[in-house]
Amino acid sequence: MNTAILVTGLASLAFCLTHLGLSSEPIRSNLAGRLGERGFLGLYSLVALVLLAAMIYAYANASHAVYLWPPGPGVRRLPLLIMPIALILVAGGVTAPNPSAVGMAGALDLPEPAQGVLRITRHPVQWGVMLWAAAHILANGDLASLLFFGGFLLTSAIGSRHLDQRMAAIQGERWRRFTAVTSYAPLAAVLTGRQRLSLSELGRPAALGLGAFVVLLLLHPYLFGARPY
Repeated sequence: MNTAILVTGLASLAFCLTHLGLSSEPIRSNLAGRLGERGFLGLYSLVALVLLAAMIYAYANASHAVYLWPPGPGVRRLPLLIMPIALILVAGGVTAPNPSAVGMAGALDLPEPAQGVLRITRHPVQWGVMLWAAAHILANGDLASLLFFGGFLLTSAIGSRHLDQRMAAIQGERWRRFTAVTSYAPLAAVLTGRQRLSLSELGRPAALGLGAFVVLLLLHPYLFGARPY
């Protein structure tokens, strides 16, 4: 194992732990009380950016010859199937009023707080990241990729569960009403009859997500040094 692989794993672990730690109580309350909400968000973002830069640099310099499984042609094409879905979820999550986003708790009081991709899952951005990370772990099959993308996968998986708990504690009944008509797992609320899909609300996220997919597909060899097709 070369040093860059080790640094990738350590930076990835630190990225996950700081994300979860800084957003947990009472750490978040104490820091926000001393720094103010904007100061806390600035610190949170700075730590995330520094660790993200360390992850990217280490991963770019790591050996990708330490395979955990041999990625066959079919598995290597998996991101081509998964990424459009992941990007649609992310696009919908950042463009729709999302009650779990910073400063958006007022969306809980909307007549229909779950709109667009929130009807699919109340954590669309986190699920988009999880799908992106899982697809690339399977497609690459090497240790460095597992450590790099695994950090994002764990952060989003654990973080979204933690966010549910924090919002329930802060918002109480308002959040419970929202969770009653939404689901953590994609489409679970729809399949159990607690929510319905609205294709008209998915038009914009689909256009943005598929547009981003095409751009990334074309630029992938130049941005990341690997041809995905």
